[in-house]
Amino acid sequence: MNAPENIAKIPSTAHAASPLAKQAAATFDQLGLSLTDRLGADLPVFSPIDGSELATLGMDTPGDIDAVVANARTAFAAWKLVPAPHRGELVRRYGALVREHKEALSLLLSIENGKILTEARGEVQEVIDICEYAVGLSRQLFGLTIASERPEHRLTEYWHPMGVLGLISAFNFPAAVWAWGTTVALVCGDSAIWKPSEKTPLTALAFAGLLEKAAADYDLAPANLIQVVVGDARCGTAIADHPDVAIVSATGSVRMGQDVAVRLARRFARPVLELGGNNAAIIAPSADLDLALRGAVFAATGTCGQRCTTLRRLIVHNSIRDAFVQRLIATFATLRIGTPLDDATHVGPLIDRMAFDGMQRALEQARAEGGIVHGGERLDIEGGADGYYVRPAIAEMPGQTAIVREETFAPILYVMGYDTLDEAIALQNGVSQGLSSSIFTSDVREAERFQSAEGSDCGIVNVNIGTSGAEIGGAFGGEKVTGGGRVSGSDSWKNYMRRATATVNYSASLPLAQGVKFDLDIDP
Repeated sequence: MNAPENIAKIPSTAHAASPLAKQAAATFDQLGLSLTDRLGADLPVFSPIDGSELATLGMDTPGDIDAVVANARTAFAAWKLVPAPHRGELVRRYGALVREHKEALSLLLSIENGKILTEARGEVQEVIDICEYAVGLSRQLFGLTIASERPEHRLTEYWHPMGVLGLISAFNFPAAVWAWGTTVALVCGDSAIWKPSEKTPLTALAFAGLLEKAAADYDLAPANLIQVVVGDARCGTAIADHPDVAIVSATGSVRMGQDVAVRLARRFARPVLELGGNNAAIIAPSADLDLALRGAVFAATGTCGQRCTTLRRLIVHNSIRDAFVQRLIATFATLRIGTPLDDATHVGPLIDRMAFDGMQRALEQARAEGGIVHGGERLDIEGGADGYYVRPAIAEMPGQTAIVREETFAPILYVMGYDTLDEAIALQNGVSQGLSSSIFTSDVREAERFQSAEGSDCGIVNVNIGTSGAEIGGAFGGEKVTGGGRVSGSDSWKNYMRRATATVNYSASLPLAQGVKFDLDIDP
């Protein structure tokens, strides 16, 4: 399909396509992908940059899930028999396609999601990096040989493909989170079903479309190895409830995760949950304050505060608090807020009005709880009249009040003071979420204690860097209501496989474990 056909077909309305819709259409053409089979009248897709419509798609329904899962089961039956290094070859080919089209994919992601181009490029690079990680992993799915207590016995542990992975992702990282789980699951021998956010389906169709293209050119890859479900929460529920979906990886709100977890527990399916994050950083008196300032500002305002690892609470020693807050306010004032397609922009728009309204409610509550708020207002951006651009907010709080303990998915940084490290750690841990944490200090004792069992209770514990920007090699995820899942990195590949313990007796006798005697008189 050529570019003019795309431009004519992607927008659903009768008026002329917006410039952003034309750019989105041209991206699909550049990728060699067609949206024809996905067009419909159910789901209008808008750009947060200016509120313009990018496309209208047809939506899958819960009634479609049985057929999707059946296809995935058939694909799994064939794919699990392919040797893991050959499964890795498919992921290698996919990574090469993503690398080839990095700039086009970054532009589409920025248009649909609203994050600034440098962050969009970083997310696409993360997809490329996780492909390389998964390819290496395909030759390292190690089991164990275990010492047996019985003579002439061998005790080993194997890892085998698990089944169908159902992956439910959020809008804020519309490509990376999917790649974290899916590429690893593929080398582990699983098939995958992806239900992306309804706010970013075009990005999903582009990234999955390239994987489908790579699979179509690879003789060992069965049909329907990866499928995309464009649907609402009911489709996510149907995936979570389906008895033939072995693993469900879900990224999103705590409320959503609680619902999914209960559904999976009922049928003893495997959950991989990455949910809320109300992340804090401690600024100690010995900290390199220039470093701390840079780390705090990016962590608090990157992706317009819409990262699960966004810095939301800043706990500053009282001896430096006032001066540090003034530097924060001055630095926030220098942030360039505008279209994410301008490389000079620091902060793009919120995803939509719902996010903006949630931010305003949180700021009102912060004021009611004694906070002093700087910023937070909506900005009039040229060319973005229907976009929700805001000035990131700093809220000086008298303590860890009710609103501070909540996660608002917006650029609000609550600042509190402390006197002792015990007090600071108690504040850090005094919320229900447990994803990411940080301390800025030059005191090795403070740094080590923060990482110890009596320090941060989060899944990610950083020293002298902010709370966001995790690397792919480390297990990513958190504790408490963050869900306890580890979606990728380290040994999280075990989430996508099943373990089998095998004992081989190569003797002529049959000794039992633990010295159990069970002698029988058997006629020769």
